Amino acid sequence: MNLYVKPLQRLLCLVLLAVLCTGCSKVAFEGTDITGANFGGDFTLVDHHGKARRLADFQGKVVALFFGYTHCPDVCPLTMAEYAAVMKNLGNKAADVQVLFVSLDPERDTPTLLAQYVPAFNPTFVGLTGTPQQVAAVAGQYKVIYQKQGAGANYTLDHSAGSFLLDKKGRLRVLENYGASPAVLTKDITTLIEE
Repeated sequence: MNLYVKPLQRLLCLVLLAVLCTGCSKVAFEGTDITGANFGGDFTLVDHHGKARRLADFQGKVVALFFGYTHCPDVCPLTMAEYAAVMKNLGNKAADVQVLFVSLDPERDTPTLLAQYVPAFNPTFVGLTGTPQQVAAVAGQYKVIYQKQGAGANYTLDHSAGSFLLDKKGRLRVLENYGASPAVLTKDITTLIEE
């Protein structure tokens, strides 16, 4: 029995070391790490200048992707203000980040309206829209749920409130919960910038 103790101990030590090293190499995000998720992907919508833009156009930058609408009373302006604060926190590193606001309300959110709303938070932010079918397809790709509430011109939309971070290669990496502080968002974005 003594003959097997040392080899068995060595094997257990090697397994433990491998497990510990694997844990050390994983990037730690404040938000939910969704690296390798089987949803998301490229899409094409129209920006707030009326130009067709693909998500792939922004590769080389960390992308913060948020789905909302301009008439939103709370979630959307708060999230956009948080990303505006993040850009200030990042200083020179902000040049490596692109915030994209995808409108879930193409009936009201024309490129003209998006051009007034989105850059008001930060002039580098880009608003995106399309036909109702195009928007629904992109929302479906990212598992974003939204539903119109009420009738007439003053309807609201219930919608998923989180935002996504994509790395410089365009890969989906982090889901940030609604209300994540600018400090949390800045940390996760900085981690992706420095990868």
